[in-house]
Amino acid sequence: MIQIDRVDKKIFSAFNRHGHKIHRLSLGIIFIWFGLLKPFGAKTTTSLLAHTIYFFPPEFVLPLLGWWEVAIGICLVYKPLVKLSIILQFIRIPGTVLAFFVHPEVCFVHFPYVPSPEGQYLIKDIVILFAGIAIAGTVYSEKE
Repeated sequence: MIQIDRVDKKIFSAFNRHGHKIHRLSLGIIFIWFGLLKPFGAKTTTSLLAHTIYFFPPEFVLPLLGWWEVAIGICLVYKPLVKLSIILQFIRIPGTVLAFFVHPEVCFVHFPYVPSPEGQYLIKDIVILFAGIAIAGTVYSEKE
């Protein structure tokens, strides 16, 4: 039993030491990867956001959203820019929330409890914002 406790402590100490860094890097890579899909023409559920922001045509908004996500990802990967990534995410999130009000028939299968795949994608964006906030909370941490 003592051997198991020692192994357990080593594993979770490693999680404590490296978890936020791995979290930050993986989130940054996801933003870069998914962001690059948009300007290169891959169809994603983010096109819903492009049709939500009526100020500009979707063919302009979609690549812009993609490059914005790439910028967020780069800021997450390069630790000195993590604070900027949060600012960029906060600027982006109103469009995400707006989609729920402008297109509830697209965001929900049964309003307001059963989100459609598009709605799930948007909810994921909100959760990722909070994950980014958790990462930003480690900016001054000595552990990373």
